[in-house]
Amino acid sequence: MRESVALPMSEPSQVGEARRVAMALAGRLGFNEVERSKVGIVVTELANNLVRYAKDGVLLLHEMSREAIAGIEILSLDKGPGIDNISECLQDGFSTGSTPGNGMGAIQRLSSFFDIYSMPNIGTAIAAHVWADPVDIQAVKPSGKLDLGVVCLPKDGEEISGDTWASSSRDQACLILVADGLGHGPQAAQAAIEAVRVFDEQHHQSPKEIVMVAHQALRSTRGAALAIAQINFDTQTLDYAGVGNIAGAILTANSHVNLVSLNGTVGYAVRKVQEFSYAWHSSGLLIMHSDGLGTQWHLDRYPGLSQKHPSLIAGVLYRDYNRGRDDVTVLVARER
Repeated sequence: MRESVALPMSEPSQVGEARRVAMALAGRLGFNEVERSKVGIVVTELANNLVRYAKDGVLLLHEMSREAIAGIEILSLDKGPGIDNISECLQDGFSTGSTPGNGMGAIQRLSSFFDIYSMPNIGTAIAAHVWADPVDIQAVKPSGKLDLGVVCLPKDGEEISGDTWASSSRDQACLILVADGLGHGPQAAQAAIEAVRVFDEQHHQSPKEIVMVAHQALRSTRGAALAIAQINFDTQTLDYAGVGNIAGAILTANSHVNLVSLNGTVGYAVRKVQEFSYAWHSSGLLIMHSDGLGTQWHLDRYPGLSQKHPSLIAGVLYRDYNRGRDDVTVLVARER
């Protein structure tokens, strides 16, 4: 399971801790001293901004990989005043406080990828990617045809999440799994990990067939809610099979189609497994999430957000609709 961590940012003492956590993660992932230093600077600058200017600020660190190259995604989320002029704030020397004003520009320069979304009086979301080998990563094409953005975190007070996710690409298709082990803690995680094992072994099968195999495999666990989506690029369709409280939706500029998951718990009680087929649009978004996220979200409330990187979309939904009393996974996918 990819390592993820949430770091609340409300006071200056938390900035140093965020830097230490980020540097330690980079070390475990094999970053050299130069690239570790980049991670430290990016995290420090984002953390300082959250403490100085934001409300309910949080940094999310997420492990990434592309072939054998490791990376870290850093998401900065807040419910602060927002940024009126984003292009201006990215210029060196611009500051609304007493600082030199080099922070945001430095973050952009040190990151292999940088994106920002902000709404006045709603908040700001920033995504930055730093890779262990920024030279070689340019020569490695991402696998599959989808860009994914994922927030997957445990319930407050838990060290391990009972939620997880996985993806797999094959000719003209991509499969995505979101699983939520019953309850939370280590036993829930065991069920979710078993679901990923089955998914990895059976990814050549249809979503319905994978769910049916998982139902047998998870009988030795407490069970899980799970859903699998298969996007077929040649036929522009999406096949979907879900059991339990995993929500899914396909969004386009003119539509919002909710995907059907049936009642039950995989590995415990499943009355029926059924696969549904939907139209897929190359410009559309697939959003899947566990019940740790409220279902009352609407992207229409965020002008322009749907055109941003999936990581920013997942981050904003997590920021504004996280229930706070359960593990949570939010996954957003778009054709690259």
